[in-house]
Amino acid sequence: MTLGIVIVTHNSSTCIASCLNAAGPHGSVIVVDNASADNTVSIVKSFPSVSLIPNTINKGFAAATNQAIAQLNTDCILLLNPDAILQTSVAPLIQACTAPGYAAAGGLLLDPTGQPQKGFMIRRFPTAATLAFEALGLNSIWPSNPINKRYRYADHDPNQPCDTEQPAGAFLMFRRDTWVAFKGFDERFHPLWFEDVDFLQRIQSAGHKIRYQPAAIAIHQGAHSITQLEDSKRVFYWYDNLLMYAAKHFSIVAFRAVALAVFCGAAVRLCRRSSSAKGYAKVMRLAAKAVIYGS
Repeated sequence: MTLGIVIVTHNSSTCIASCLNAAGPHGSVIVVDNASADNTVSIVKSFPSVSLIPNTINKGFAAATNQAIAQLNTDCILLLNPDAILQTSVAPLIQACTAPGYAAAGGLLLDPTGQPQKGFMIRRFPTAATLAFEALGLNSIWPSNPINKRYRYADHDPNQPCDTEQPAGAFLMFRRDTWVAFKGFDERFHPLWFEDVDFLQRIQSAGHKIRYQPAAIAIHQGAHSITQLEDSKRVFYWYDNLLMYAAKHFSIVAFRAVALAVFCGAAVRLCRRSSSAKGYAKVMRLAAKAVIYGS
């Protein structure tokens, strides 16, 4: 089985070299840079075996991922964040996602202190209740609630392999023929968030299984690109894509319920967070429209 490794960068100069050094021995590496303003591109160019697509605008994670995979003709694709450093062979992931009935697999993500990133590296698909609880802040106030515990696999031992629903896109492998069959990532999720969840949801809804295999390990810094976003933009992108996901996968009644929760949660946060007030005001307008018109 052949492997292509796809890495999407945006102002990733502090971490991309370590990522490429670790990824290089495992497969053909292609980097798509989304208009970095730092020296990410020059660092990538210093790795002669790595292919580079330098975008002049930020096309978003979904579009950049599709760009890269379209240039590859490998059996399997590994999505790897630029702040993720492979620690082991990825052969267990290849074996998992090419087993009969399976289409994708994710591995064990460790934080820089060596602790498993529980609640992030695998999750169940979000339900309307999950997203409503997130929007209202209930999962932050009451993290042990049963909806949040189920969503974040709180009951799972991270050292044990299992069938799962949503491995993190930071360390995700899937078959290329699956990407072709499902027409890739939905580029309307821009610039990031929920594109990987949507892709995996479509795969599983069609009857394919997804595996978590902790024998493959990467150290993941986390929140590398997110922290570079202005607060208001980060808020708006998150909720805009959350509502798009809900519109695609939930009934109209459930979608409106999520939109109402988003509106209420944004209204509360608008009063508390002056740095992102502009973003929450935009979210309230977006959510109000969704409640009224159902789209």
